[in-house]
Amino acid sequence: MSDRLKAFHEYRERMNERIFRQGNLQINRFFSLDSQTYRDGALPAKTKELLGLVASMVLRCDDCITYHLVQCAEQGVTDEEFFEAFGVALVVGGSIVIPHLRRAVETLDEIRRQQEQAKGPKG
Repeated sequence: MSDRLKAFHEYRERMNERIFRQGNLQINRFFSLDSQTYRDGALPAKTKELLGLVASMVLRCDDCITYHLVQCAEQGVTDEEFFEAFGVALVVGGSIVIPHLRRAVETLDEIRRQQEQAKGPKG
């Protein structure tokens, strides 16, 4: 795992644990609703994660973009599907999305390298 993605995951996990320890009912319910939203339903989880990715790009939230990139990759989103979703985000969000697109592609490249490493040597 790249240092950047590892740091992202560790920070997210550490801070979520801290937030949950506080025991705030509204915050816990919101986090639960967020998790439930991306489960399979009338729309498959893969589609919902792509929708989350596009919304995150338009809203220009790099943490959210990284999260949804990882989730999409775990759902089997292909590079072609990613780039179509990136195109939707650009059309909806405009040129202000371009810096986030660059970082998203950089992160996607890191995710793909990790996936290749996880497969191990071919033979």
